[in-house]
This record gives sequence, C-alpha cells and structure tokens, in this order.
Amino acid sequence: MDQYTKFMVSLHIPLNYSIKVVEGFFNLTHIRNSGVAFGLFASQQSEYKALMFIAISTIAIMAILVIFHQTPKEKKIVQTGLILIFSGAIGNLIDRSLHGEVIDFVDFFIEGYHFPAFNIADSCITIGVALMVVDLFCGDSHSDSSANTL
Repeated sequence: MDQYTKFMVSLHIPLNYSIKVVEGFFNLTHIRNSGVAFGLFASQQSEYKALMFIAISTIAIMAILVIFHQTPKEKKIVQTGLILIFSGAIGNLIDRSLHGEVIDFVDFFIEGYHFPAFNIADSCITIGVALMVVDLFCGDSHSDSSANTL
C-alpha cells in the first residue's frame, strides 16, 4: 500500500504541489524528504547521506527480524508492532534505494500548526512503536513461577 500510494502521488501530483482535501486541515502534498522521519536532517548536505540512511535502515531491518523471531508468540502486540515497523522501514528503504529520498504526501495542519508531511510507511513505524510502548507499560508481566515458590 505504501509503495502504491507513493507511485500514485508521483504520477498525479506535481512535486511541491498540494491538493486541498479538507480545507484548513488536510492536503495531499507531493514532497521529497532526504532526511529521516518528519524531515529531520533533511537540510544536512552530504553526497553520502542517502547511502548512510540505506545502511542504517538495512541494519535496523535485520535487527527487527532478529527481535521478532526472539519474541514469544503470545506477545501479539509486540509482534504486530515489529511487523508494522519492519513494513514501514522496508517501504522507506525502497524509496531511498530508488530515489535517494523518501516520497511524503500526507499533510495535516491545525490552526497555524503544520505537522511535517509523512507517508504510510512513516505511519506504520509510528503505530508500531506506539504498540510496543503500550505493551511495555500495559502488557502482561510473565513472572517466573519458580521465583514465587518459597
């Protein structure tokens, strides 16, 4: 879905152009982000920046796979979070590999506050992290039954 929506945005919305969807709240805006999430480091200039982000993403994807396979099967919220983070990382890695930057298009703003544009991959990563935080604070704590025995 991430790559399809980015393809459709690239095909139908000129770069740096916005289409108003909900007046004063939501636009579809075709921009390119050479930085990381929410435009961080986009202004940094380096011919190796895209390669560095590709390498970091690849390492993170491998780490996510290892963590996923080490996560107990009953930890469904954590597994779902890891799958979402993995999916988002793959989606943005494809963009960086093909374009050297990421295509962003979801553009929200409320009463003068403009949220940085993002894409479906970014949403997957954000929701995945949120699920893992929820599990961290609200998940079942599996205590070792032998530790409770006197």
